[in-house]
Amino acid sequence: MEIKVYVATQKKIKPNLDKCYEPVYVGAALKDNADNMEFFGYQRDDEGRNISEKNRSFCELTALYWMWKNSTSEVIGLAHYRRFLSKTGKLRDTESILKENDIEEALQGCDILLPKKECLLGEVRRHYGFLQHIEDYDKLRDVIEEMYPEYVDDFDRISSQDELYICNMFIGKKAVMDNYCKWLFDVLFKLEKRVDISGYSVSDKRIFGYLSERLLNVWVLHNDIKIKEFYLLNTEETLMDRMKKYFHLFNYKVLKIDVLKYAHERTLKRERKK
Repeated sequence: MEIKVYVATQKKIKPNLDKCYEPVYVGAALKDNADNMEFFGYQRDDEGRNISEKNRSFCELTALYWMWKNSTSEVIGLAHYRRFLSKTGKLRDTESILKENDIEEALQGCDILLPKKECLLGEVRRHYGFLQHIEDYDKLRDVIEEMYPEYVDDFDRISSQDELYICNMFIGKKAVMDNYCKWLFDVLFKLEKRVDISGYSVSDKRIFGYLSERLLNVWVLHNDIKIKEFYLLNTEETLMDRMKKYFHLFNYKVLKIDVLKYAHERTLKRERKK
């Protein structure tokens, strides 16, 4: 079984990874990145069939598209330069990152491997509206209703939950993931024609990367995909790691309520400006 886990990056990969991992330099077609000598030797996402030029709004999905159209491996996966599926999830425990034999064993009896679900600050739709543009989320539902109406009920179910598989990370059988990519990019390319992101901030322009995190959950639910969950390991400390370190459980709950209040007020301000 040939396994290839592609690591989306615009930085040098720090941990020494198992042979099944291959860095992919994303956004290679963009002017600022095109001649970056530091990444010579990495697979570029602007070779073969690609959407590299869309990286600023599609994020790691330019690597996913490249994998879909160009990889011939039986098993493919997507990781990030500082995030990997792991057996422990302990910060910087790079020895616990899944290796080829771990992946092959784990895929016996299931279709894909995913990171454990992350609890959100509110329901999925509401959570999206806290920091991004909620009208884009609703346009996404409209597109699904038009193109794949059989998915709408599952889209609504995911939208009302308060947990998600995040980061667009997976390892799975390519035959299965090809079906996902066909559906995903059908939906996103249609949505791309309906949203105007020209006035968005740099962060908000990453719209299709954000929305695809939600769509992976919809697709898994609708197709009754057999999964196994693993820990999500960060090789660098994140804000969430620092929060867990400095707040005990009670204070963390209080903090969560404060964040929800702030996000709700921010959403109301946005709506008043329209």
